[in-house]
Amino acid sequence: MIDDTVVAAASTFLTANARLLDRHRFRLLVEAGDPQATLSALAGYRNADGGYGHGLEPDLRSPESQPSAALHAFEVLAELAPVTTAQAEQLCDWLLTVTLPDGGLPFALPVTHPESCAPFWVQADPATSSLQITAVVALHAHRVAVHDRAVAAHPWLSRATEFCVSAIHRLREERRTPHAIELAFAVRFADVLSVRHPETARELLDVLGAFVPADGTVHVQGGAADEHMRPLDFAPLPGPARALLSPEAVEADLQRLRSGQADDGGWTVDFVSYSPAAALEWRGYTTVNALRTLTAHSG
Repeated sequence: MIDDTVVAAASTFLTANARLLDRHRFRLLVEAGDPQATLSALAGYRNADGGYGHGLEPDLRSPESQPSAALHAFEVLAELAPVTTAQAEQLCDWLLTVTLPDGGLPFALPVTHPESCAPFWVQADPATSSLQITAVVALHAHRVAVHDRAVAAHPWLSRATEFCVSAIHRLREERRTPHAIELAFAVRFADVLSVRHPETARELLDVLGAFVPADGTVHVQGGAADEHMRPLDFAPLPGPARALLSPEAVEADLQRLRSGQADDGGWTVDFVSYSPAAALEWRGYTTVNALRTLTAHSG
């Protein structure tokens, strides 16, 4: 288990600073919290169309349903296992309505309220499929599919999976170097896919391995000077993707994560936020994720 003082300090930080959803995610992780209370907190971001918005993605504060919000919703729904909810299938239904003809999702849909939204969301082309966003939404949906048959059998997930598999194979054919975040999400997609499709996952990791250095450190193009994808961004949990990284790099990154707790009990991020609210919300979200990763490696 993680040291009790680490958990206590994180609890203090989250109580004082985090949004309700992340406080419930923390309780699920360390206190066997209430799944229904977590679902109720998540429902505050839900729209009548079955999708999610309203700043569930902290740097996209517009109310309409967005693919980026779907990834965060699936992330929470995966953490609720083995509890299932019809909201997961309904989210797949919504995603099917915004899927483009090639099976991919756009990076973002038109933003109706651009105030305090990151420009890369506002300026996204809604008519072009994005491997980056489709992979990360699909990987969290696959995590839900492990315990939710409705998600596992949903036609949206099969279409999104086929798109990602084809798009990753094309990286080799086109000799295109993916953006660091796109690469990290594609690797994690392949890693999660290994649960249900191990042979396909091995093929994808073989393609992606050409772009991942053994030390697992890739600078984020267009990001802050010190913003990098690191080993735990590629493989936060033990799995096939770890074969792309040196064990020493993974252990060093775990040590970095362990030592990254700030004096106030929370963890920080190395990227720019686009509003004061988003900056604080990212810290709460990141603190829960840091604890989840450390718990998985606590023996």
